[in-house]
Amino acid sequence: KFEDFEVLFSSEELQSRVAELGREIARDMRDSENVVVVCVLKGAVVFMADLIRHLPMNVTCDFLRLSSYHGGTTSRGNVRFDFDLTQPIAGKDVLIVEDIVDTGLSMSFLLKSLEARNPRTLKICTLLHKPARQKRDVPISYLGFTIPDRFVIGYGLDLEGKYRNLDYIAALK
Repeated sequence: KFEDFEVLFSSEELQSRVAELGREIARDMRDSENVVVVCVLKGAVVFMADLIRHLPMNVTCDFLRLSSYHGGTTSRGNVRFDFDLTQPIAGKDVLIVEDIVDTGLSMSFLLKSLEARNPRTLKICTLLHKPARQKRDVPISYLGFTIPDRFVIGYGLDLEGKYRNLDYIAALK
């Protein structure tokens, strides 16, 4: 129920920060000719769609999906690919776009997997970081917001498949 949530970031705050992130990425990757934006489904799809509109360079997009939650509101720590990239990334500049990094277990798993494919560079852009739950350090190159240890929904993030369509981010009270 919506009364069980409180807004953490409004639509306007999100759009402003996404534009800033786009400018940072564009500045840092301005000389790159082979940027592959990798969206971690399903939660990052809204963020990625908004972000790539702020990237002036040519990019290709690919998608993958990992599982670690399997329902509920906390990660169980056992990460697996539900499906993988459709194009090779060897020699390319890869930007992983993630919705949230909390424990770091999923991102650590993903980084190891993608590093083995020999990209030219590999960077992480995450909308949210929840350091209170961190179990593994991961190198976040671009960060939208740091949040407290609360379960969040909206702007692509869900609770049992619901609330992804909200244009703001809210937290369970």
